[in-house]
Amino acid sequence: MNTAKRDHFKKLLLSELRRHVQHVDEDQIQALEVANDDAKESSDLALRDVIQELVLKLGDRESQMVADIDQALMRMSEGSYGICIRCNQPIDERRLEAMPTARYDAACQATVEAMKGETAGPSL
Repeated sequence: MNTAKRDHFKKLLLSELRRHVQHVDEDQIQALEVANDDAKESSDLALRDVIQELVLKLGDRESQMVADIDQALMRMSEGSYGICIRCNQPIDERRLEAMPTARYDAACQATVEAMKGETAGPSL
């Protein structure tokens, strides 16, 4: 990957990082405010617990995205960004445009997802 393309993807990743970090902070603040307001208005602790659990899940999802971006930036500094970690083939740039944190090329991603489906077992 040439320097201009790498710089382009680095800007994309840093922009996504700023957006997700901001969402983590906003989601956590909003959830705490809602939970506190609900606790004041109602003695229904179950509702407060559900809201807090939802906030934590949202926070986990955003936090995972931040970690994925951090890993992509690390791969970039190591010189392995844009290379599939499974087969060592280049990841299509259109895929990186759509998902700058991609670690796998499309074929390996499909294989990984299929393997996860096999290990997950049947759902009830």
